[in-house]
Formats: sequence, structure tokens, C-alpha cells
Amino acid sequence: MIKIGILGDIGSGKSHVARCFGYPVFNADKEVIKLYKNDLKVFKKLKKSLPKFIYSFPINKSEITKAILFSNSNLKRIIKVVHKEVRKKMNAFLRKNKSKKILILDIPLLLENKINNKKDILVFVESKKSDILKKLKKRKNFNEKLYRKFKDIQLPLSYKKKKSKFIIKNDFTNKSVKKSIKSILNQII
Repeated sequence: MIKIGILGDIGSGKSHVARCFGYPVFNADKEVIKLYKNDLKVFKKLKKSLPKFIYSFPINKSEITKAILFSNSNLKRIIKVVHKEVRKKMNAFLRKNKSKKILILDIPLLLENKINNKKDILVFVESKKSDILKKLKKRKNFNEKLYRKFKDIQLPLSYKKKKSKFIIKNDFTNKSVKKSIKSILNQII
């Protein structure tokens, strides 16, 4: 099994690129949403760790946002609880799909949390900063302060790009992304 980790800036189109590969995708952001919505154990741990912010189950995203914006230590507490569970979900995904030729890992903090293996193929999604900001501002829940907090905990993009075996220039058109993906798949299969 070949694992491909998708790296890039917040809003660069990583999830879109991951889906365009046409192989099973583990999307960490979607798993986090499911945890907040469905996992009572995660709720209890977060409520215990952040009693002034987390009140109700399912966890309301605005409660998480307020906790993160209040202090960096709150973000670290959330990450400590949530990432352990996301890692379990990822391992279950890998076991379930072990017979597949290729699996795609769409995990924003892949390198930061040392989730990847040396054998994994890393693909960096590069987009123009202006295009990214335009896209982000169109999101209905976009919060610039929250965006900056998440940027602060990420490794520099230059480092991620250097660690990647391939770079996809995402101009937010399917044609260019699919052409790049086809080229990558031809080289690794």
C-alpha cells in the first residue's frame, strides 16, 4: 500500500486535491467534526479540561472557537484530546483499506504531529496567497483570528514544500489539478 500525504497552506485546496486522486481519503477535519458531534467520551474530556467553554453535547463549534481564541493553552488542550482520537480513526481507516493500492491522507497537521512514515509520499499543494484568502473569506464561518492561531501552530510552508516529493500548483481549476495528479500517479505506480 502506498500512502500519499497531502500538505499545504490552510485553504490551499488540500481536500479537493485529495479527492481528485480517486483513492480512499482519510480526512482529519471531517473526523474532528464527527468527534464533536458524536463522541461523548471526547465531550467529557474536553468539558473536564475546559469547563468554562465546553457546555453541551454535541459540542458546538462556537464553544471550541471561543476556547481557542481565549488562549493558546486551550488550543493545546483541545489538540491533546482530539488528536489522540483522530489517530485512532486513521489507524482504523488504514486497517480497513489495507488491500487498496493507494491511500490518501488529508491531515492538516501531518508533519507537526509526526503521523507520517518515511516511506509515505508527500505532495505539497501550492496556491497563490491572494487566491487562498479570497476562498477563505467566502467560507461562512471564516474567522481571521482563528485562522492566525492555526497558522501559528503549523510548520513553515517552505519546510513542508522541501519535505514533499511532488508539488501541485493549484490554480483552483480541476484541469490543472487532475493533470498534475495523473503525472504523479504515473511516476509512483
